[in-house]
Amino acid sequence: MKIFIKASPGAKYERIEKIDSLGKDHYSVWVKEPPVKRKANQAIINALAEYFKIASSRVKIVSGYASRQKTIEIL
Repeated sequence: MKIFIKASPGAKYERIEKIDSLGKDHYSVWVKEPPVKRKANQAIINALAEYFKIASSRVKIVSGYASRQKTIEIL
């Protein structure tokens, strides 16, 4: 399953919000970690794994490593 997220690193608290638009799975993800040395990307992976109740190894960033708009694949 592929989902599309808008990342917001450096937030005061972590949360995930589903946004229904265009019939696709769109989410907004806020994480506390700054976008330095992939800390925010790893925090996003961990947050999504917890949200979907799966192992973090099953969550992969497909595109958008250095962007706020990311495509995530959940295996």
